[in-house]
Amino acid sequence: MLKYFRKGEGDLQINTTVGDASEAAIPYAPSRSMTGISPDWGVLFVVFSLVLIGTLMVFSASISLSDSPKYKVAVDAFLVKHAISLGVAAVVAVIVSTIPMKVWKQFSPLIFFLGFGLLIAVLIPGIGKNVNGSYRWIQVGPFQLQATEFMKVAALLFAANFTVRKQNFMHSFKKGFLPMGIVIGLVGLLVLLEPDLGALIMIVCISMGILFLGGINFGIFIGIFVVLISIFIGVILTSPWRMARIFAYLDPWSADHALGKSYQLSHSLIAFGRGEIFGVGLGDAIEKQNYLPEAHTDFILAIIGEELGFVGVLVVLALFLWLVKRAFEIGRKAILLKHFFSGLVAQGIAIWFGVQAFINVGVASGLLPTKGLTLPFVSYGGSALLACLAAAALLLRVDYENKLTMRGGMV
Repeated sequence: MLKYFRKGEGDLQINTTVGDASEAAIPYAPSRSMTGISPDWGVLFVVFSLVLIGTLMVFSASISLSDSPKYKVAVDAFLVKHAISLGVAAVVAVIVSTIPMKVWKQFSPLIFFLGFGLLIAVLIPGIGKNVNGSYRWIQVGPFQLQATEFMKVAALLFAANFTVRKQNFMHSFKKGFLPMGIVIGLVGLLVLLEPDLGALIMIVCISMGILFLGGINFGIFIGIFVVLISIFIGVILTSPWRMARIFAYLDPWSADHALGKSYQLSHSLIAFGRGEIFGVGLGDAIEKQNYLPEAHTDFILAIIGEELGFVGVLVVLALFLWLVKRAFEIGRKAILLKHFFSGLVAQGIAIWFGVQAFINVGVASGLLPTKGLTLPFVSYGGSALLACLAAAALLLRVDYENKLTMRGGMV
């Protein structure tokens, strides 16, 4: 873990005693020519691969929904919507990648307050849209914007900016954590009113992960962690339907649960079991035929497991593992180059993708209780896809500015 420390009255310095010593002194190759800086092709390849797999599996998983009385749509309806969302997200990602990180830092408070405003707006009747009993979406023309997905990006930028600005006070609970804690607490209250516990978990993980990497006092971090766990347990214990999910998760095959609260989990496990090593073949899954609810969103990994088998699931997991590892590496290099804000943003993105993928995989495989979180880049969902591609674009921007600095350029 990399931590900052002050040296006299000068600029922030970096403690590089942890890790490879050769990376502590990044070689500079000053050059007046800034052309020819290539993007990180590895990140582009992995993101493109995940999006391609997601598009293919969304079509495969949703093709049977045309027979469902709940949807009454054409065979390719979800594929078309997904493709449109992907096109919009790609355009936004290109724009995001062209904006310098110093601009994102400057406007991060404004972006955060905009996200906060969206969380309030989504709870206002007539503005927020009720879907399955939850108020999480705002209709924007032909699109539905999920406010919590925007808040993930906003929290990422705000937490990184806060950590850099308050670096001298990371040892202090009152000045180093309390302001951020109050803000995230208010956000959490609004998110729970939707309600969306999964999104709250992700926002908290992103924010707290950045504070931890930024050097917050370890004792304070552990204390906050214990408090947060207690709050989450309290939220579950005071919610009968969440408690029912926990009991169903502990015994998904019981007669009381298999057709009730653990219905999704039991059919997800059946899908994995049918897939075995190499799968039943692309398009040949049985569980997507109106057995597994929402197979194209939260439980899309189960359809991957059924159609492409254990090998297909391993490929997806390997792609996420590489992406998370690379994001941490890009962030670490940015910090070594004294791009502290950029480094924390990149590492926050690594936490985001890693934790959300872990939770989604854990839920689909029965490792964790059922909780609605999409698989980044893969699941159907326009807002989620937009947020993930925007985050990937930020990661590519950090990498670009790292390379620019190493060539002697200004960012």
